Amino acid sequence: MWYSADEPANRTMKADGLRPPLIANPFWITSKLTRIVIGMHLLARQHLIHLRRLAVVCCLAACSTDRTETSAPQAEPATYTYRILDSDSLRLYLFQPAGSRREPLHTAVLLYHGGGWTAGSPEWTFASAREFARQGFVAVSVQYRLSGGEWTPIDALSDVCESIRWIRRRAAEFGIDSARVVGHGVSAGGHLIASTATVGCPSDNGPARSTPDLLLLWSPALDVAGDGWFERQLQGRTRVEEVSPVLHVHAGTPPTSIVHGEMDTLAPLRGVRRYCEMLEAFGTQCELNVYPGVGHLLTRNLANQESDFDPDPDARADGMAKHVQFLRSRGF
Repeated sequence: MWYSADEPANRTMKADGLRPPLIANPFWITSKLTRIVIGMHLLARQHLIHLRRLAVVCCLAACSTDRTETSAPQAEPATYTYRILDSDSLRLYLFQPAGSRREPLHTAVLLYHGGGWTAGSPEWTFASAREFARQGFVAVSVQYRLSGGEWTPIDALSDVCESIRWIRRRAAEFGIDSARVVGHGVSAGGHLIASTATVGCPSDNGPARSTPDLLLLWSPALDVAGDGWFERQLQGRTRVEEVSPVLHVHAGTPPTSIVHGEMDTLAPLRGVRRYCEMLEAFGTQCELNVYPGVGHLLTRNLANQESDFDPDPDARADGMAKHVQFLRSRGF
């Protein structure tokens, strides 16, 4: 009689401690071998799954380590009111370097957004501010009055000047070296911060200087003479030429690094080149980084440089690196 491994007779012999005869029960042998092979296959498969899971865990751990080492998360900025007006108050947003200590003192980079003098907000500069903080600088994004109604770029210039004075007055509180205050301006913001160092500040008195020690400019509007849009924003309060930085460069204008698109139609390159030529004539460094094939704010969308910006990511990253290198090279 041939026994199946699952039949009662076979189970009885197992209970008695007997083995079925090898020759008399080939099906039992086959079944037993099959189970052994299947068991070995399952063990191998489980082992492989375990190895794969271990590899995934290791990979995730490595990725997490890389992120921690290269870009520590930045805290939200601290908010301060630096100027109180009759109808409103103006704020600045301060980013401390990750793990910063008050000794040694840090360089401060004050950032002023663009927007054609009539639009924009400090939040527009938060990404750059976080990058400067990651590089070890105290970064400050500044609000200023936007043109329209009773306000003009003259009022915005007054705000920018006051924000610099405010930072210098409270430099010790924030671990800032008051002799290393840098102005960073984008487009219209570039015009305003450059004006503090060329045109000068209204009502500039008191112990705290309102001129930055270094300028970092990004697609700045440095030559506004003949700019009809800008002239309308002035509302007749002064002549355009009186507040055009390129016409007021002097021996005290600080060293400057500029990032600019070759095809910029809103702030043409010729005005920026002229600014640098005049600054260098006084023996002061003016580093001009021109990026071919891109326009205002390094946009690749040359057909519309007033909106729908498409900044070239490589040019933008290089421009930021150039600004940081400039600061390092000047001991900031």
